[in-house]
Amino acid sequence: MFPELNNLLNTTPDRAEQGKLTLLCDANTDGSFLVHHFLSFYLKANCKVCFVALIQSFSHYNIVGQKLGVSLTVARECGQLVFLEGLKSSVDVFFRAQAEPHPLQFLREANAENLQPLYEFVREALKPVDDGDAAWRCPVLLVDNLSVLLSLGMGAVAVLDFIHYCRATVCWERKGNIVALVHDSGDTEDEENNILLNGLSHQSHLILRAEGLATGFCRDVHGQLRILWRTPSQPTTQRDRSLTYQYKIQDKSVSFFAKGMSPAVL
Repeated sequence: MFPELNNLLNTTPDRAEQGKLTLLCDANTDGSFLVHHFLSFYLKANCKVCFVALIQSFSHYNIVGQKLGVSLTVARECGQLVFLEGLKSSVDVFFRAQAEPHPLQFLREANAENLQPLYEFVREALKPVDDGDAAWRCPVLLVDNLSVLLSLGMGAVAVLDFIHYCRATVCWERKGNIVALVHDSGDTEDEENNILLNGLSHQSHLILRAEGLATGFCRDVHGQLRILWRTPSQPTTQRDRSLTYQYKIQDKSVSFFAKGMSPAVL
């Protein structure tokens, strides 16, 4: 969790909002630091987290999490974290017999048209439990990242349907939150990715877009972060408020500053 980012978003773990969809987007840069922030943020907020990790291994997220003050191993052992490791699970789907449908079952289907097994996994993982010793604040679904599903053959409409059903269950029924990362390739001919990105943007309450610098690599400024607060139910002129900051990623933190105000150039 990065305290400076919490300050920009005007939130802390003890007063995390509920029922929200947060879209993380990266363009010409790596936006994974945003995923690590929200993962550690919700674990520290004592939320029940279902993490669909399609990019990196559990050990990778755990190492970064320890730098940010959380142990994914402990969270998983106590039942706070349900972790779907896409890299490892894909091997199981292809080479091991499954007694029940696997969350990534679509990998074995030539004409997969839906992500219902993955939705069922999320629904079961975040199902309320009658256990006084594990009274989590609210359920949270975190996905890193949805663009991988497109690369694996799913259509944008199927991925949007998956998010729609997850929102109905996690956000509306169980008053939880969803955070999902989508990569923006910047390719106008990539229609599927554009449909996914635009569809999620219209549904989101908060959009964090990490962008590489137009001038290229810089040692002291790694990129810029656009923050857009939205109220989907309101007219466009009344619902949007945005800010833009530049940032520098450090070992255990991220520094944010206004454009041109990097300490290195002052």
